[in-house]
Amino acid sequence: MKTESLRHTKQYGSWPKMNVRRWLNLKKGTDGFHSVNVASDRSERRKSCSDDGRYAVVPEELSEEWLTNEDSKPEKSDLSMFVGTWNVGGNSPNKDLDVRDWLTTSSPADIYVIGFQEIVPLNAGNVLGTENKSPAAKWLSLIHEALNTNTGLPFNYNPTTTVDQYHQSTLKPRASFSDLLSLEDELGQQEFQQFFNTNLTGSNPSSGLNDSDAKRNPGFCLVASKQMVGIFLCVFIRKDLRHHVSNLKISCVGRGIMGYLGNKGSVSISMTLNRTTFCFVCTHLASGQKEGDELKRNLDVMEILKKTRFSRSFRTLGRPIPPDNILGHEKIIWLGDLNYRLSPTSDDVHELLQTNDWQALLEKDQLRLEQKAGRVFEGWEEGKIYFAPTYKYITNSDQYVAQTPTSKEKRRTPAWCDRILWKGEGLKQKLYVRGESKFSDHRPVYSLFSVKVNLPDKQTKITESKTVKSLILPVCVTKVQAEELLVSRTKSCIESIPRFPNS
Repeated sequence: MKTESLRHTKQYGSWPKMNVRRWLNLKKGTDGFHSVNVASDRSERRKSCSDDGRYAVVPEELSEEWLTNEDSKPEKSDLSMFVGTWNVGGNSPNKDLDVRDWLTTSSPADIYVIGFQEIVPLNAGNVLGTENKSPAAKWLSLIHEALNTNTGLPFNYNPTTTVDQYHQSTLKPRASFSDLLSLEDELGQQEFQQFFNTNLTGSNPSSGLNDSDAKRNPGFCLVASKQMVGIFLCVFIRKDLRHHVSNLKISCVGRGIMGYLGNKGSVSISMTLNRTTFCFVCTHLASGQKEGDELKRNLDVMEILKKTRFSRSFRTLGRPIPPDNILGHEKIIWLGDLNYRLSPTSDDVHELLQTNDWQALLEKDQLRLEQKAGRVFEGWEEGKIYFAPTYKYITNSDQYVAQTPTSKEKRRTPAWCDRILWKGEGLKQKLYVRGESKFSDHRPVYSLFSVKVNLPDKQTKITESKTVKSLILPVCVTKVQAEELLVSRTKSCIESIPRFPNS
């Protein structure tokens, strides 16, 4: 009986399969649909599938390299990127605050990455209560106005770079739902709608600019922004480049009270510009200038690297899956109030401050000492520092707290708390300086980078070309037609080869 049952199963299939076939009216055998499994071995890849006696013929115009989706060396183009960080000490900006001195550089930037710390006071109400979105909206408004008013573009500025020449007919990618929700939360419904209309869709009825003006001066639009208590990170990009931005993801890691609240920690934004992946990490690390406090900051860095995760995306044709962690990106910028101080064992700090001997002071910088010892940021780069310590100043003053013994503020040894580091090939720092705004007890720091961006290779251009898209669609023919096509191609190949060599 058992043997007979096995024979019956082999011949007709199992009972569930038989019933499914009966319900769905499917025929048994090769007439049914067979899915194509993509194998890792190039020789095992199938180029056609059958469905009820019909075949999909791959056009000859598409090469074997396109079918196997092998990587090729991409072409590159140079863009410029401004990166700025500022601990604003819990002060909310007013509409008269001028940030153009901070954001304006001699060379124009294509991307602006701007991070803040302490945009709200780090009190119990802000840490444990409802997040105060008002300062973030004010900073966004100030930055947007500064970047789009008298942008100071040079006379030889050309808004159409090599990047754009590959995407004249591409569709605008949709911002992810989570990004739009994050932005709507930070701006409020009315301001979000205004930003969406003017920045994301590119329409601005009140701008008064015609098409020629827009091409001459494309302006800047907000790509993404995120706030976690006092940490705030935003990314602006030239409007004519916004179509090339995709895979926007945001991740936050709290490292504050009890090791997870948001008064300290990181906000990270992941994005793909054309075919290059970027990650921007804005952090506010553990404070304190006692001996051993630098180890807390080292731990913060390690936990941020470990816990920052970006949601996975589905792979699209010809493009790799975006990375889900910080170190998986091609180009990484780490900015913020890293809070590393000068070694507390130094006795001559105040003397070196008096003589402005910054290089001698930097030999006592905890970040450089820890990095040199291999305990943190191993393999990361930072530019040479030729500016004075950025912390801690008396508000609205050029004097350090340490230089004013009568000050009611806590005594703090001056230090380079505010830093910008990077990792990845194709990033070249052109500028690393500080601003001189007296708005808070920190001075803003900014850097200008030259960035090499991967352009679409020939395979991507084939898949995205309108004229070739029609060729990519499978051509369904009958089995007889497929055999005739094969015979004709074989015949033409045989006839093209001489039967007898020339004597």
